[in-house]
Amino acid sequence: MAARIARLVAAFVLALLAPACAWDSVASTAGSRSGPALWKVADEDTTIYLFGTIHALPPGIEWFNGPVAEAFESSEELVTEIDPSKASGIQDEILDIAMLPEGRSLRDLMNAEDRAEYEAALTELGLPVNALDRYEPWYATINLAMLPLLKDGYGPDTGVEYVLTEKAANKLHGALETVEFQLGLFDSMPMDKQLEYLDETVEGLPNMSAMLDQMVDNWLAGDADALALVMNNQMSDDEIYDRLLVARNVKWAEWIHQRLDQPGSVFIAVGAGHLAGRGSVQEQLKTHGITVTRVK
Repeated sequence: MAARIARLVAAFVLALLAPACAWDSVASTAGSRSGPALWKVADEDTTIYLFGTIHALPPGIEWFNGPVAEAFESSEELVTEIDPSKASGIQDEILDIAMLPEGRSLRDLMNAEDRAEYEAALTELGLPVNALDRYEPWYATINLAMLPLLKDGYGPDTGVEYVLTEKAANKLHGALETVEFQLGLFDSMPMDKQLEYLDETVEGLPNMSAMLDQMVDNWLAGDADALALVMNNQMSDDEIYDRLLVARNVKWAEWIHQRLDQPGSVFIAVGAGHLAGRGSVQEQLKTHGITVTRVK
């Protein structure tokens, strides 16, 4: 069981960087827009496209067309959050990092109410209540968030980054972060925040399938604001929100600022939650005096 779960985490490359928490229904405001949102920043000799992705999609979703395909084909370099090729073979490393000290148990870290909810969620998913006892809360969180994805047919091999990587065989391929960095985002989180993150995920599991469908619908409609609301705005803890989203957006905006000094064309593909909402990449770019234009 543990090895299988580790392989699944490795396959998703810890791409689920927002808790699967409860959410309110969001009405689409995309109007006549159709297709995932795309932005660009440019100067005299450099063009950088910003494309918000869904890291895991169900099969059969058609999205690589129109301005997105044109921007990608015209770009010399693809830049993603991490290099997907570096994610293979890291399951042992993940298990080592995620393991609690000998003699400690995940469920023993919880209060009685949260433990009861957690055990009920595992039972509902068909897992024994002790399935993840040896692991830190962040690791349990990611697994609980992933299992409904897998049951609903979502998979990393149909996720946007994997599709783009396959299409970028003749392009340069850069990364904004490393697998180790993304692992560290979770592993270095204080234990009380990890437990809070886990509890929010557990409480949101009954709505997970509906939330995923809403996310994909908003993404395909190009409704970045509604998508960000579903993905991000229900994070109840500002510290978690800033750690998983805003702090990274600040660094990425600085990378873009510096990259504008080099001529060429770049297609940046990052999780759609980073490109809308409070503290978005576009918001950070404004602090550098950089104008971002919506392409579609």
